[in-house]
Amino acid sequence: MGETKEEICEIPYIDQKKVSSVRKKMKPETTIQLLSETFKVLGDPTRVKIIFALSQEELCVCDIANLLGTTKSAVSHQLRILRNMRLVKYRKEGRMVFYSLDDDHITNLFNECLRHVEEDD
Repeated sequence: MGETKEEICEIPYIDQKKVSSVRKKMKPETTIQLLSETFKVLGDPTRVKIIFALSQEELCVCDIANLLGTTKSAVSHQLRILRNMRLVKYRKEGRMVFYSLDDDHITNLFNECLRHVEEDD
């Protein structure tokens, strides 16, 4: 995608006050990297379906596999990735393992993104 004339400044100008202000607020590289990795993980449609399902109900692997029409092994693999990024958590109840979203931040992030893609232009 090339830039059109309307998309770039026609004169070179840097607002040093704004740049300095933002530079002071810029997050450390490690934080930026973790944020980028989180968005990459959320860039997979299967994982998005799992996140959506878990935003509705706490579910076990069998429930999620049935819901998505896939295998327990495939779901377990995706849940491991989501768990490693601290997007989901699990709890054991007897011989059952139930998954849910890790915290309200994940719920809020997902709901905000969903609202964004569903809003009318």
